[in-house]
This record gives sequence, structure tokens and C-alpha cells, in this order.
Amino acid sequence: MNNFYTNNYPIINLYKKNSAESKIVTQMIYGESFKIINKSSKWIKIRIKEDGYTGYIKNKRFISYLKPTHKVCVLSASIYKNSNYNNKIGKLSYVSKLKVEKSNSKFSKFQNKWIETKNIKPIKYINKNIFKNIGIFKSIKYKWGGKTFNGIDCSALIQVCFNFNNKFCPRDTGKQAKFFKKNISLKNIKKNDIIYWKGHVALALSAKKLIHAYGPRKKILIMGIKKTIELIKKTANLKVTFIKRI
Repeated sequence: MNNFYTNNYPIINLYKKNSAESKIVTQMIYGESFKIINKSSKWIKIRIKEDGYTGYIKNKRFISYLKPTHKVCVLSASIYKNSNYNNKIGKLSYVSKLKVEKSNSKFSKFQNKWIETKNIKPIKYINKNIFKNIGIFKSIKYKWGGKTFNGIDCSALIQVCFNFNNKFCPRDTGKQAKFFKKNISLKNIKKNDIIYWKGHVALALSAKKLIHAYGPRKKILIMGIKKTIELIKKTANLKVTFIKRI
């Protein structure tokens, strides 16, 4: 991993071009790693290690690759300068990865910062149900390119659940739909099936309900499957392209 760096900032925007006016295509959260393709005084073109996504980030002081030992298991976790509840210095989002140096029942230390031990899990921890925690994002703001408690888009909502469980998932809907191979018909849909439209994705919570980051309503919503399919057909003239079972 000598050629990789680790993101040591809570959230970093990845831009399509080397300009802050360019479109944000995704984000890196704390602990994700990347390889530098090329750089200038203001911008770095990178490839994210976890999903292979490429784009531009602002040139900052990043650290050499750190192998993580733990990950954030809540929607957002406060971080502190000291091992107490004073001197709060920010928040880390779900799936942020840390190299913990020492820990007790209340606090864990990483990179000269502290986090509540209850808000992290060992890096090898997984849920039997990959989508067990997806509901923590309910009512969070929709944000194109986002993947944190500050805002998330539809494909990131799926991706972060896989990432938490140490599984690969492509970042974009089109690549996700190709990556997952098993196709299911609507009449056979059940919990944890993934529904794709062109440029959109939702997760079935049951045979009747789904959760998705719905752009037109600007937040993550739980809705009826039938109602959502009809609404997207009516407002965007899009039909379901695939339903995938993992």
C-alpha cells in the first residue's frame, strides 16, 4: 500500500474536473484511501481504492496509507480533542474507518483524536443482513454525489451498506445493475431486492415498501413500491429496468 494515501478529513468532495464549479460526482469519507494519478499545486487527480472511482480533489495535506482497525457504525459520530465530552471538533459519518491506537469502555483514540467506543465496530465486523442499518438514513437530505449524514444520493445509499460489510459495490446505478447478476420479476420481489431505473435505485424493505434517496422530494423516503413505480413513470417517464437479488 506504499502508493496509497488515506483521507484524514471527515468529508472530501470528488469533482468531475479540476474546478470547484465542476460537478461533485462522489465523496470520500474519513479513512477511505486513494492513489494519486497526477497533481498540481491546487488539485489532485485520484482513484479511490474502495470503488475505483476517479476524479479531482483539492490538494491538501493527506497522510500515508493507514490500515484501519475499526469503522463508524452510527449515522454520525462526534469526535473530540480529549477523552471526555468537552472540546468537540467535528463528526464522522457512517462507515468512516479508523486506526485505533488505544481504547477503553468509553473512548477510543485515533490520530490524536477521540471517539466514543460505542460508536465504532471492529473493521471485520459484518451484519448478516447487509442492509440492516439502511434505515438510519431515513429523512436525511438528498444530495447528488453525497454519501454521508449531510446528504446522500440513491446509489450511495446502496453502496455504503455494502462498504460497511466489507463488500465491494460500484458507485453508480448503471454499474451496480450490471454488477449484480440475479434478476427477479416484480411479482416475486421481496425484502432486500434492489430496484433499478435508468439513473435511479431503491431497496425493497418488504414486498410492498421501499427506501430510496428521492431527488424530487429532496430526502430519503420510505414509500410504497407500486406507488413509487407509478410516480416515476408519470413524472420522469422511466420504467423499472432491473430488479436484482443479492
